[in-house]
Amino acid sequence: MVSAAPGVPAPRDPEPGRIPLAVVVVDARGLVSHWSRGARRLFGPAREEAVGAPAVDLMPVSGALGSDEWHSAVGAEDPHGPDLESSLGGETSFPRAGRARTTDPERGRVDILWWAYPLVGPGEERLLVLAADAGQLHGESADEGAGERERERFAPGFALHTDFPESHDLARRLPEILPSMSPQESARIVSQVLELGYPVLEISQQERFPVTPDWGVPRRVERRARLLRTASAATDPQTAAAAAAELESDLEYAAVRERLEFLNEVSGRIGSSLDLARTIQEVSEAVVPRFTDVAGTYLREQVIAGEGFPDGPPDTTTMWHRVAVEHNDEPGRWDDVVPVGESMPFPAHTPFFQCMTTGEPVLIPRISEEMGNAIAAQFEKRDISPLINLRSMLVVPLKARNVVLGFMILLRHPERTEFNDMDRVTGAELAARAGLVLDNARMYTYQENVAETLQDSMLPHIEPRMAGCDTATRYLPGTRLGRVGGDWFDTIKLPGSRTALVVGDVMGHGLNSAAMMGQLRTAVQTMAAIDMPPAQLLRSLDDLAQRLGDNYLATCLYVVYNPIESQLTLANAGHIPPVIVRAADGRSELLDLPTGAPIGVGGVPFDAVTVPVAPGDRLVLCTDGLVEVRGEDIGVGLAALAESAAHPAASMDEACDTIIRALATTLNKGRGGRKDDVALLMARLNGIERADVAEWRLPIEAREVSRARLLVRAQLSRWGLESAADTAELLVSEIVTNAVRHAHTEHVVLRLVRTDALLCEVSDDDHSLPQLLSVGDEDEFGRGLRVVSRLAREWGTSRTSTGKTVWFEQSLPRTRRGSR
Repeated sequence: MVSAAPGVPAPRDPEPGRIPLAVVVVDARGLVSHWSRGARRLFGPAREEAVGAPAVDLMPVSGALGSDEWHSAVGAEDPHGPDLESSLGGETSFPRAGRARTTDPERGRVDILWWAYPLVGPGEERLLVLAADAGQLHGESADEGAGERERERFAPGFALHTDFPESHDLARRLPEILPSMSPQESARIVSQVLELGYPVLEISQQERFPVTPDWGVPRRVERRARLLRTASAATDPQTAAAAAAELESDLEYAAVRERLEFLNEVSGRIGSSLDLARTIQEVSEAVVPRFTDVAGTYLREQVIAGEGFPDGPPDTTTMWHRVAVEHNDEPGRWDDVVPVGESMPFPAHTPFFQCMTTGEPVLIPRISEEMGNAIAAQFEKRDISPLINLRSMLVVPLKARNVVLGFMILLRHPERTEFNDMDRVTGAELAARAGLVLDNARMYTYQENVAETLQDSMLPHIEPRMAGCDTATRYLPGTRLGRVGGDWFDTIKLPGSRTALVVGDVMGHGLNSAAMMGQLRTAVQTMAAIDMPPAQLLRSLDDLAQRLGDNYLATCLYVVYNPIESQLTLANAGHIPPVIVRAADGRSELLDLPTGAPIGVGGVPFDAVTVPVAPGDRLVLCTDGLVEVRGEDIGVGLAALAESAAHPAASMDEACDTIIRALATTLNKGRGGRKDDVALLMARLNGIERADVAEWRLPIEAREVSRARLLVRAQLSRWGLESAADTAELLVSEIVTNAVRHAHTEHVVLRLVRTDALLCEVSDDDHSLPQLLSVGDEDEFGRGLRVVSRLAREWGTSRTSTGKTVWFEQSLPRTRRGSR
């Protein structure tokens, strides 16, 4: 072993987990032009001594070492196997690999793996030699057979990151040496080397070398060489023909096997996610640069939008979206000319249209200037002909269930072998597999969009101001378990200026949960409209869920707020308790409620409790997705909810955002984020002062209608609302007339409530709800509700436990509302 030059410091030990890799470049004269730090560690000579010296003198492969110490990749039993010495002499035109054994004064016997790659180009470099200490790869081997197994385990997955400062041209050819390296990665390594001033060597599990030290590879190469020599030297035509046929069969077998391995590797790399964008990127990266140099992917508009299956075959008006462009050219070369995200149609005379309409691959061995100019004409104000002229092109369809979802344009550099018929078959098989993966991602996206649309349509558009309270809501879809869930919230206007506040959570995720949520929400609204008490409403909802099916399980919290009486009536069906924030001292607390069983369990009673509140108190209702973390006690989340709800905020919306941020920070830090969907409903309980409420009991007599008009005008005058008196008189007259006519007991109740609008309610003991009727010119009855419908801002009817209530809201002058 040649010793290091005097005064040259020994290389630093490699970082833990990394193995020194010797990188040697040999020129056409057999002289070393590059000698890495790894070569210094492995073979001894320093770089200053090695560069310019004969390679065979620096790496002991000739006289000093006999055949017992240096073994070829084929092995001693094959006298025709390649050795490193012949490779160093420039006698190789194909990659070789093998194993060497040498002796080091300090380390003793050293087992070395080596790879030799011919370099083709305008420079003087002709051979790249890589070598590594086999003993450091997986520990020292007990025998030679173990060492051979180590080579086989190591070979498929070690990567080289290096640069040759002496030749930038050679550095730019790194992607040719290592096919899986992109120009961007090569540029990064070159930049790093120039900044650090020494080669960068890394061993990882990311690269595959063009040839691995597998005994079969050199055997096949040498076998082909022997067959070629036999065919050339044979004087017997039959012998020559047989050898040539055998050689052709061997080459065809190798080509087919290589393509099958490629397809198998690609299939393993794509489809790891149901995310459409990620799937497209995986497909593009799988084919560049191993199969092609440029890959552009186009998809139909319906696929990108996550809509249903495209209808009918594509035509010249079909818009195709460019969703990915992967290449191994210089960084940025394609970005401005063919940017991702652009949409365009393709004319009938293009190979792209032929591919998309026939569903078959289209092979163009070489793009002529005429064809290149015709294709470039489709790209307005951008000349792409320099990028595509003289390249080989293969257009493959992305199909699923005989429908073309898109296509891929594959281009090879002019210097690279043209696409052939076997490549056409490989590309078609690749596209078929990619098409199935894309279709799975498309269907997932489509179903997710359907569920989200369904859920969005079922979530209410809540008015921020109700009678006596202000509300704010938030809904956040799940991020991990499923974006669509069954959480919902609602606010429902009730008779007597009351408001129902509802939060529910259907167990599970997906389309079924969203549909179930819609059914339960509709049922709650229907039962609330007849003023069903909270406990009875949950009992009826539980019965409905059992009739709908065994899988209908949900939690629900139903709250009725009476702003005049300043009280809450609550009933709970297995839901987490609400938080009340007291306006007097800012203190927050969880309300102690009977938990109850979830909706759908059946046979469990529900109880209601009444809680007094004060004007300015805030009530916070939410689903467990906001406070629950897997593996943690839910009490931790509820305590954090109560604490965050007490934080002062300038508005209701800001208060909701504060709670969500606080809970996300407290509970989900380091746990991968929130997984379940979240529904949050907050209400500020403003109350309605007694001075803003007027109520009268009217006997069931016709003359009471005129008295009702006088009472309303006088009350509006006291409130300073004289401008609203005429309309209010007319509307009250119509509703009271209808109540007096149909009531059975002694009294009809008339109530006026002043908030942001004027609310009028007339209640009687008749359970029949009035309806709008079609009336003729001669009809005496039926016009009253038409007048109410025309003049009132909003009106409605609802059943009560004692009869019915008819109500209307009348807008008030803006100045008056502002003065309050």
